Amino acid sequence: MEKTKYVHWQDENMWIGYLEEYPDYITQGESIEELKDNLKDIYKDLTSGKIPCVRKISELEVA
Repeated sequence: MEKTKYVHWQDENMWIGYLEEYPDYITQGESIEELKDNLKDIYKDLTSGKIPCVRKISELEVA
């Protein structure tokens, strides 16, 4: 099973979040479960190559 981290918060009645590796792509849901489903959909789209010029965060070892 593949896993990825996400950041989320509640703003009034909506749950908002984004994938840690792809912070430019924010989504929302009326419940935490709906938010997770939307994040899974975004992940599939971002990693499929359907979206051009996807920006992501990576880690670089400098010392």
